Amino acid sequence: MSTPTVEAILDGTSRLAGLPVLVAAAEPPVWPVVFANPAFTELTGLTLADFADATGPVAEAIGDSSALDEIRAAMTAGQSSSMLLRLPSADGGRLWARAVITPVSDTPGVISHWLAVMVDVSAEVERDAVLSAEVEGARRESAALGLVARVSDLIMDLEDPGGLRDIAELLGASVVRWAAFYLDDSGLHHADGVAQDRPARRAVAPGPSSGHPRRFDGGSLDPVQRLLDEPREPVVLELEATEPGTASGWLAADLRTRMAGTVAEGAEQVLVLPVPGRHRVLGVMVVVLRPVEGIGDPDTRTVLTLTARRVGLAVENVRLYAREHRVAETLQRAMLPEQAEVDGLDVWSYYAPNVVYAQVGGDWYDVVQIEPDVVGVVIGDVVGHDVEAAAAMGQLRSIVRAYAFEVAEPGRVLERVDTLVAGMRIPRSAGLVLTTLTRTRSESGCPSWRLAYSRAGHLPALLVRAGSVTTLDGAGGALVGFGNGPRRTAEVDLEPGDVLIFYTDGLIERRARSLRDGLTALQQVAGGATAVDAAGIGEELLSRLADGPEDDVAVVVVRVPDLSDGSGVAGNVRSRRWQLPSEAASIARARHAVVRTCAAWELGDPANAELVVSELVANAVLHGWGRVTLRLHDTGEGLRIEVEDSNPVPPVATEGHPGRIGGFGMRIVERLADWGWRPSRAGKVVWARVRPEVEPLAAR
Repeated sequence: MSTPTVEAILDGTSRLAGLPVLVAAAEPPVWPVVFANPAFTELTGLTLADFADATGPVAEAIGDSSALDEIRAAMTAGQSSSMLLRLPSADGGRLWARAVITPVSDTPGVISHWLAVMVDVSAEVERDAVLSAEVEGARRESAALGLVARVSDLIMDLEDPGGLRDIAELLGASVVRWAAFYLDDSGLHHADGVAQDRPARRAVAPGPSSGHPRRFDGGSLDPVQRLLDEPREPVVLELEATEPGTASGWLAADLRTRMAGTVAEGAEQVLVLPVPGRHRVLGVMVVVLRPVEGIGDPDTRTVLTLTARRVGLAVENVRLYAREHRVAETLQRAMLPEQAEVDGLDVWSYYAPNVVYAQVGGDWYDVVQIEPDVVGVVIGDVVGHDVEAAAAMGQLRSIVRAYAFEVAEPGRVLERVDTLVAGMRIPRSAGLVLTTLTRTRSESGCPSWRLAYSRAGHLPALLVRAGSVTTLDGAGGALVGFGNGPRRTAEVDLEPGDVLIFYTDGLIERRARSLRDGLTALQQVAGGATAVDAAGIGEELLSRLADGPEDDVAVVVVRVPDLSDGSGVAGNVRSRRWQLPSEAASIARARHAVVRTCAAWELGDPANAELVVSELVANAVLHGWGRVTLRLHDTGEGLRIEVEDSNPVPPVATEGHPGRIGGFGMRIVERLADWGWRPSRAGKVVWARVRPEVEPLAAR
């Protein structure tokens, strides 16, 4: 190292008065410090003597190995550099300095020394750190709010069978390593969703919610049991807990099984949070925290606590709605009649509530055999879609039915109903059409029917005769209870083959279609119906008009038998009905019933009908709920099969199950029959009309 070079350097640094300066010799790998000006000493408290020995040069001054590595790399490459350094301060603390390091050459192309000029930027760095912390805090808060919003969106669909699993997966993909929900329904069970229609199938847990927390041998209270008995702060669960007969022990064992291979056992904290309802704890949410967060991270705790609370309220709401739904459905079923056999007439009825209103409403119908030769038909609509409307409907239905058995003339029946309803002060207005069909004998001795009807503020029934549609709009009057005078009765003689259609406004009225236009559409569909039986005509009406109903829908179709249609069937009204338990043995019973019925009705080879009914009943047993109802109808154009169960989910034709037998049932039905489905008050009806021209599959 030559003296002129050092002097030149020092001369140059004199012009940097007030700026801390270090000079290091270009002698790798040590790079010894040979000069430190007073400003550097005043700033850092370090003097040139502190850099004298070989163990204390630049490295001790910098104290940042990554920055030191960058400096050495730049100096080795002979390049200038600038970087932020963490240095000691004269008061014993630490400071931030921006260092600009440049080479000094004595001979052109040969670096002899390195000059480091520093500026104290601690205030700026601290200000930036505060701003960064604020920005990061805002970012984390925004992310937490966004996550809570996404959880809220999923909670809106919590009635989905995988609703809870979706929320757990969202948490596992964002704030925790793993998450799961356990509900307490007379025992803990892992839950992917909230069971509504049927009790959850669950593992047998050690009876939480007993009100008496169990104790470990060590004397401490069972932490999970305490959460289930009363909302408390989240607790950390030890996965090694094996205490038998406790909620904690059962939960730890179940978690060890579920998390095997998912997370490293013992490496993370397992946090258990209560899922509170309004009056009790409904279960727990279990999460495996990420190591970087830990149990004390406030943002994570906030998100998890809010999620658990919202899920608890949502679970309670789903179950409350399900209970109200079942009550309403039970009430509705009790008030609507089962379709009874009517002597001498082909009758088909249909009712579907608006699903938005928990399957309860004010529409109703009734078909009753008043006398051996008199049949009563009534259809009505009470204003509203709630339990009060359904209760009013039930009262009116009972009143009308009772008076119809006493008085034959519909107008006089409605007069009595007016008087009684006015005195009862039923809170809802209602309209209805009351009809009686009386069987008479013509001069030739052939049976015929006479229709008498009276209307109380309800849409008129339709009479379809040979494709021509007549509106039965006579004998009109005010709504039930508002009649202040005699009610009229209109009469019409019916002919063989005539069809009567009774309906409520839900069949024809839409927001985008006026009632008048809907009535015109109904008349066109009814006049163009091609089916020859009441059920077939009813299905055509529903398929053309009842798509996306906005209100309750009730329809009754009555067809007068045509004994001269050449089919050899007395009026095409033969039908049979069976109630079957939801078990595999019912499939064989249904097949035998079809074979016997086809033989009795002389419908030819029953092979295809046997296959069709076997598939429909098998689907109802495997995928439906409750009892199975089988109905057979002779339409004159083939055998009509109807299978009803309590599961509202429609049937789906699939391509089978890869790698195993089965799944082709509805494909077989499609080959052999025209089929469809419709909702019913109990669930759904799947129907099929077996095509007689199709060659039996058994013969192929």
